[in-house]
Amino acid sequence: MPRSPCKRSFWLWGVLLWLSMPSAGDVPATPQPKCTDFQNANLLRGTNLKVQYLLFVPSDPSCGQLLEESSDIQNSGFNATLRTKLIIHGFRALGTKPSWIDGFIRALLRAADANVIAVDWVYGSTGVYYSAVDNVVKLSLEISRFLNKLLELGVSESSIHIIGVSLGAHVGGMVGQFYKGQLGRITGLDPAGPEYTRASLEERLDPGDALFVEAIHTDTDNLGIRIPVGHVDYFVNGGQDQPGCPLFIHAGYSYLICDHMRAVHLYISALENSCPLVAFPCANYKSFLAGHCLDCFNPFLFSCPRIGLVEQGGVKIEPLPKEVRVYLRTTSKAPYCVHHSVVEFYLQNPRKKDTSIEISFVSSNATSSVKITIARQQLQGKGIIAHPNPPCQINQVKFKLQASSQVWRRDTTTIVGKFCTAPLPVNDNKNTVCLPEPVNLQESKSVVHDWKISCV
Repeated sequence: MPRSPCKRSFWLWGVLLWLSMPSAGDVPATPQPKCTDFQNANLLRGTNLKVQYLLFVPSDPSCGQLLEESSDIQNSGFNATLRTKLIIHGFRALGTKPSWIDGFIRALLRAADANVIAVDWVYGSTGVYYSAVDNVVKLSLEISRFLNKLLELGVSESSIHIIGVSLGAHVGGMVGQFYKGQLGRITGLDPAGPEYTRASLEERLDPGDALFVEAIHTDTDNLGIRIPVGHVDYFVNGGQDQPGCPLFIHAGYSYLICDHMRAVHLYISALENSCPLVAFPCANYKSFLAGHCLDCFNPFLFSCPRIGLVEQGGVKIEPLPKEVRVYLRTTSKAPYCVHHSVVEFYLQNPRKKDTSIEISFVSSNATSSVKITIARQQLQGKGIIAHPNPPCQINQVKFKLQASSQVWRRDTTTIVGKFCTAPLPVNDNKNTVCLPEPVNLQESKSVVHDWKISCV
């Protein structure tokens, strides 16, 4: 007997329901988090403060989970047992999402087992710079209220690391001040200079804002602050005029921002690459280049600081000294790191005038040079050379005695001397290597010596 249409319909629905039911071994699909991106503002809408906190986790580093209420934090992928890293951007002239933020988040998630939270305050940081400065205190209070929610979940103050870019560095400093300097770490990436160079400690980043405060300075002559603001202050390539950045204003926006943003790209590179960005304490950059600061004994007891996530920047002494200027050179592009070496030239006989010698390290893919000057009646001159390859990959050392400034009085005298070099830090003389034979130089003529030392 044929089934009625009603019974047939009921039977089909039963089959579909049975097929859709999970079997005993099936696991219900986990609901995917809703992703939230940075806001976009404009010059007319960008002065009001409207803050978003976006959590990023290793399983989906491109998906920002919006954390508005305590329930959002508890239901997200936030792990209260891990360290927490907050990224705070700076002034956004055009009201757009920072171009570097996605790469920064991915690098942090790969380098550290941590919660990464981006603080989006594009609203409030857009338009006129001084309006953004006016929002710093309000933003700092907002972030402090947010951090209180994390502390209520069991997060410790010492596990919180704030990474502030430009104006965001001073925001981080003010937040740290609210917690009486008990946050674990604050990293300032070229902290903003305008309105802050003469500001009080309460208004800007300073060593009292966290258990460890560091700053990377790359644009001290323009948008960055020129004074030390942390326990350790890295003045990269002297703190200004970064290699590879435009030198002339016709390059437009890149001319204005390249040096300032180099701190961000250096930090990302330090997260992504194993070659260390090591720096050395010195009174100033000129003294560093002249080879007067070759180790980290004073004040770091040989523990040279380096850029990146290593604990306390690699400094292993307590209590930490404050506002220590440290210097390093870099290349023009990622991974930026170089190997610093001191080079020394000893004359056999003193001369009645200054002697300038250009010394170059030549490897298969790079040549690096430095000019050293031996003062008249002196026998020794030295300087710092920065080469992208380690010393054992250098194939040749090239020398050139610089010509006299008085062209009509060319010096045809040959000078003879001894050449030695050692990698920094020079904690003892065991690593010093010298050419076995004397170097003979005549004005304006290049002399090349093969160089080969074994890799350790």
